[in-house]
Amino acid sequence: MCINSSNINQDQHCWTKPAVDRLVIIVLDALRFDFVAPSTFFPEKKPWMDKLPVLQRLAFKQGSSARIFKAIADPPTTSLQRLKGLTTGGLPTFIDVGNSFGAPAIVEDNFIHQLVINGKRVVMMGDDTWVQLFPHHFNKSYPYPSFNVKDLHTVDNGCIDHLFPSLYQEDWDVLIAHFLGVDHAGHIFGVDSVQMIEKLEQYNLLLEKVIKVLESQSGPGGIHENTLLIVMGDHGQTLNGDHGGGSAEEVETSIFAMSFKQPPVSIPPELDTSSCEQDLDGRKMCTSSIQQLDFAVTVSALLGVSFPFGSIGRVNPELYALGASKWNLEDTGAGDCKNQAKLQEWVQNYVNVLCINAWQVKRYIDVYSASSMIGFSSEDLLHISDIYNQAEGNWSNTKNFLLYENEQGHSLLPALRRQIDAYSNFLSNVSELARSKWTEFNLRMMGIGLAIMLMSVFIIFLAIWQSNRPQIAFPLPSGDSRISFDVIFAFFIVAIRACSLFSNSYILEEGKVAIFLLATTGIVKLQCSIMKKKMLPEAVVFLLLVSVLRFTIEIGLSKQAATSLFLNVSSSWMLRFAPDHPLWTYMSESGPILALILLAWLLYRTISSIYCQGIWKYVIMGTISSYILIAVHWGSESSISSVSSLLQGVGRSYIPRMVYTVGLGQLFLMAFGQLFSKEKALDEKWSLIMKTTAMLSAWSSTIIILSGQQGSLIALASVIGGYCILRLDSMEEDAISGTVRKLNFNPLAVTQWNLLAVCLFFATGHWCAFDGLRYGAAFVGFDEFVLVRQAILLTVESFGFSHILPILGLPFLAVCRYSPGQTNHGKSSIFSLLYPMYMMFGLITTTTVIATLMCVTIQRRHLMVWGLFAPKFVFDVVGLILTDLIICLALIFYSGKGEDRR
Repeated sequence: MCINSSNINQDQHCWTKPAVDRLVIIVLDALRFDFVAPSTFFPEKKPWMDKLPVLQRLAFKQGSSARIFKAIADPPTTSLQRLKGLTTGGLPTFIDVGNSFGAPAIVEDNFIHQLVINGKRVVMMGDDTWVQLFPHHFNKSYPYPSFNVKDLHTVDNGCIDHLFPSLYQEDWDVLIAHFLGVDHAGHIFGVDSVQMIEKLEQYNLLLEKVIKVLESQSGPGGIHENTLLIVMGDHGQTLNGDHGGGSAEEVETSIFAMSFKQPPVSIPPELDTSSCEQDLDGRKMCTSSIQQLDFAVTVSALLGVSFPFGSIGRVNPELYALGASKWNLEDTGAGDCKNQAKLQEWVQNYVNVLCINAWQVKRYIDVYSASSMIGFSSEDLLHISDIYNQAEGNWSNTKNFLLYENEQGHSLLPALRRQIDAYSNFLSNVSELARSKWTEFNLRMMGIGLAIMLMSVFIIFLAIWQSNRPQIAFPLPSGDSRISFDVIFAFFIVAIRACSLFSNSYILEEGKVAIFLLATTGIVKLQCSIMKKKMLPEAVVFLLLVSVLRFTIEIGLSKQAATSLFLNVSSSWMLRFAPDHPLWTYMSESGPILALILLAWLLYRTISSIYCQGIWKYVIMGTISSYILIAVHWGSESSISSVSSLLQGVGRSYIPRMVYTVGLGQLFLMAFGQLFSKEKALDEKWSLIMKTTAMLSAWSSTIIILSGQQGSLIALASVIGGYCILRLDSMEEDAISGTVRKLNFNPLAVTQWNLLAVCLFFATGHWCAFDGLRYGAAFVGFDEFVLVRQAILLTVESFGFSHILPILGLPFLAVCRYSPGQTNHGKSSIFSLLYPMYMMFGLITTTTVIATLMCVTIQRRHLMVWGLFAPKFVFDVVGLILTDLIICLALIFYSGKGEDRR
């Protein structure tokens, strides 16, 4: 049982008195630690450092009751999960990532709920995620839409408009202002950008004004006499402005805390987490560290409200000391009885807070383990209980000793110190155990899921085998040995890629692994072309394309592609042009438009063919018109175009919507034509070519405009890569023409097609983590946030070049191997080729997903499970679902109407 904070002889109480009356929390979203800490703490000074000097000046001012903390978040570092962690004091639930774009109300006990039920008045302004999480908790709220990452100012200006008037009002106890400018500037422009520096400078002026207002009202009888100011981030961000993973840049943020009381000098060294450096003037500067897990219980203790039931954090001594006055054990003279008594009273109060803290955590662990199907193991629970009972037993003995020593006038500080160590040991053990074993894994259900996936692979294999049975009854000619080699080689390529997913290092470098395997297949094809003296240019071009993709994947995996820092470091790669060189600017803006013109010319050549008739011709013409609109759109954003200012309003908003509308109309037109049109029958081969070209062109315009100016270049690369694979595959077809094959398709060509699709995913700047999503693509053409619409756009952009276009373009491989006049049990011969190819593509994808499932199962207790393995699992599963869906729709569309099947 805890003792009263003011007198151990008085009745015992469970909760201590509040240390502060009012709390101002200013959240600067995606606030990196090096935005706040002095540049002397880092090996090299960067342009974005030291842009918040007001915080540094106050934190390092002699006698100031302000301090800078490095706050460590638990991954994944999406904003929703961090806000839940900050308010509940619990570890993140990974499934919450799925709610990041539509946050449901928090049902767990939390800091905001405790404020309300204890009669505290809360005012919120800024990010509307707070209103979604806590819909009925605020006395006043001024929410602003948070998902338009292109808007750097609306949320911030709204906060400023309401923040300063609120500081002069007395109708609140806790004020929360959540700014988003730094987060949005990072997503769009990167950390090393002019826009980021301007935002930080704006925040510096803002914070300077806020502190002046608080100081002016902090005198005796002022409304801010006992107010605590906290300026904090919810997570960090990479140099590319992304967050969601578990890298140091993403999990390290900052907390600046300032009280307006007059503090003593220092805190006990055993509780001090300071890291100190000296500036150029030799002045000592120290920052402390805190786990974000500890934030909820610490501010609850400062405000004197109950701790959140599910919190497993510890009341941080340094942050608590700022609000409840610091103590000094080293400099207080033993003969100074008055100071000694005040010091002893304060330390006793902190012990009482830790006593409540430990009791609340022990209660939660007991309830959780009793109600959970799995919970902690009996050994872990016994270990925790032993530590807690030891601390409580020590406290029972210490209380009697304290009563005796207090009567004798002896110092109580050594005994209180030992008790602080005992409770801190218990709380740290609980948090470490929770981090290592928190999540429940139902191994039985995981085994069932894995068995279902293995069964699906077996079924797909049987489907491929069944589709080729009529052709395997004949003796195999000697020319078929090459096909046998291709089958074995394709198997080993897929197996190597699947096995690589069992290593966290290879998952981090997955794009490089895929491009290496693709290059290996290209070298084999080059050797074959040299031996046969055929298709040598195609083989060389394919390897050159692989080299270019390798370079673009390197840029994407560096997580620095959108920052000028990357270009500064790598300017020698860019033909030794400086990033701001006029020639480089001209090339970077004219190159995508030239690639778009080339793609339009290829489509124009297609509609000039005599085989391009009916609705397919009109669909392709619609795509050409969309390409023209995209070029105008890019021109409106160009820094070299003289018409950019004239087209700015129309080009940036309405043109993307027109492209989306045209693309949607094309899809409806093709669906209508498939169901109702009675067009003139074409040659089966050319009919499939026209359908495939029309379908690819209909999707391409939307995918290109969502991908930005790299879109046309990636589209051109995919066309070149696909053409080379087709030509090299036809070389094998020519070598065995007139013979009967084991398979009516080449598995190696399908494997190359699949690997090319994987490489395009990474070449477009994506990776299998939530900070690898390009959230800005969801707002191309739109400013307001609508969940379904933005989710569709983000999905199309993320999986367009890696799933949608490659799967819909696979019929070109079937056309390449098509021999007129052959049928298979009444089915059209072209469909008998297309069906097993799609099954093979699905088999390769399913095999890699199974490897991911097995890896996640094995590594479920790995340190990087939430930062690496779980995001990889989510991306692969979503990709597999999308692959199966597109394959089904493609087979329905390309198989034609029933009456046309021969």
